[in-house]
Amino acid sequence: MSSDRFLRRYDAMCSDAAAAVMKRYSTSFTLATKLLPGQTKEDIRNLYAVVRIADEIVDGTAKQAAVADISALLDEYETAVLAAPTKRFHTDPILHAYAQTARRCQFDSAHITAFFSSMHRDVNQTTYTQTDFDKYVYGSAEVIGLLCLSTFTAGMTLSLAEKARLDEGARSLGAAFQKVNFLRDIAVDSRLLGRSYFPEINVSTDQPLDDAAKDAIVADIRADLAVSRASMYLLPRRVHAGVLAAADLFEELTDMIDATPASVLTTTRISVPRRRKLWLTARAASRVAAQSNRIPPFTEEPRK
Repeated sequence: MSSDRFLRRYDAMCSDAAAAVMKRYSTSFTLATKLLPGQTKEDIRNLYAVVRIADEIVDGTAKQAAVADISALLDEYETAVLAAPTKRFHTDPILHAYAQTARRCQFDSAHITAFFSSMHRDVNQTTYTQTDFDKYVYGSAEVIGLLCLSTFTAGMTLSLAEKARLDEGARSLGAAFQKVNFLRDIAVDSRLLGRSYFPEINVSTDQPLDDAAKDAIVADIRADLAVSRASMYLLPRRVHAGVLAAADLFEELTDMIDATPASVLTTTRISVPRRRKLWLTARAASRVAAQSNRIPPFTEEPRK
């Protein structure tokens, strides 16, 4: 076996490790990425794995492992992630997989820095003003949308207008995903971790979220989803089904949250049943296939 074959075998193993991280932590994203072409699917999984590990550092896992200085551990991981693309070999399989993607897709290091800035807020900050919240969502979610966009458009030449529209859509979709997850995880965030991301929520009370605040947040999420869908047709056709499936899954969650009293959300984590997830994913694939001969390359149809 040649040295090149050794390296390619190691590359594949590391990407498999990243895929295992996504499979363990997110059935929704795992299903949506199945609709992406091979290289893009691999890149999204490689990115997800690094982001997931950073989340684990600040979400209590490292503390349960008796790590004394969470902030120092996060600093160490940020340094490793930023430097990863400069090295062709890593003993850490996740960093090795991520580095391949970061090089291929030319990730902007400023987006990585913004992400870790938000993760650092999780170490010590428990309440947020609107300005703090906007900065947190930008770093924790909007830049992830931009990094995903980099994987979707790798090697493409975009006009300034196209890039601006796609960037806006990617940031909006990332923000929507984050806000949905905040509402889904409010019980753990408020009662276990003592965090209150939304300025409307008061974790010092027995009922941190009321129906009026929930309705306002849901309306904000729907606005973000609408912005993201408005630019989706500009994406390369090969990624439409995967992105549409992810958007549909989170819109389904939004509908479920909308129909759930705030008092229930603070004690119960909402999730889409697996059979419904499978149906939504299959529907996204079939809708994109039905649109394949239309111009522009993708036109969103009203949800039914």
